[in-house]
Amino acid sequence: MKTLSKKVIKNLYYKEKLSTIGIGKKLKVSPWVILRFMKRVKLPIRTFKEANANAFNKKELSFSIKKNLTRKEEKLKIAGIMLYWAEGGKSLGKYWSVDLANSDSEMIKIFLKFLRQICRIDEKKLRVQLYCYANQDIEKLKEYWYKITNIPKNQFIKPYARQDFRIEQKDRMRYGLIHIRYNDKKLLYLIEKWIRGYCDKN
Repeated sequence: MKTLSKKVIKNLYYKEKLSTIGIGKKLKVSPWVILRFMKRVKLPIRTFKEANANAFNKKELSFSIKKNLTRKEEKLKIAGIMLYWAEGGKSLGKYWSVDLANSDSEMIKIFLKFLRQICRIDEKKLRVQLYCYANQDIEKLKEYWYKITNIPKNQFIKPYARQDFRIEQKDRMRYGLIHIRYNDKKLLYLIEKWIRGYCDKN
């Protein structure tokens, strides 16, 4: 305990935003030693909410936004933003990842082009969920969407098949629809920020 310095702990905890675990590793002591020291010298500990926010802010990005866009790329960015505004899941609800659902293959292609060329995402984090009727051939639908998306089939998660099929619906959702998901809350927040920015300008 004598080797610990209030000034050093304040710098590491408040300025560098290290956790007590991170400080412990840096100073080669148990995080419990750090906690007891902070309580003894009356240094405020982060709340659970603050600790989560700190961890979130320090989390590395899984994407790299392209800078200095060409006119064509600017149009693609706006198209991606507008598509997500209309068809994407929002953070105000249950969604904590980028999630766009549609049955239009061209719309899906444009949104994936936006994710790949503008957001420069990690392809391995992409997930696809097929949504269809129980009378449809799931494997054929997966093959169709694999060709459209160029996302490996091992990144397709368990499909959802509706059981309430009626004969008059035989031409509805011919190829089902898919959810394009990318599990990165920071990218979701950024897309929503772009949407708000577009609204503020217009």
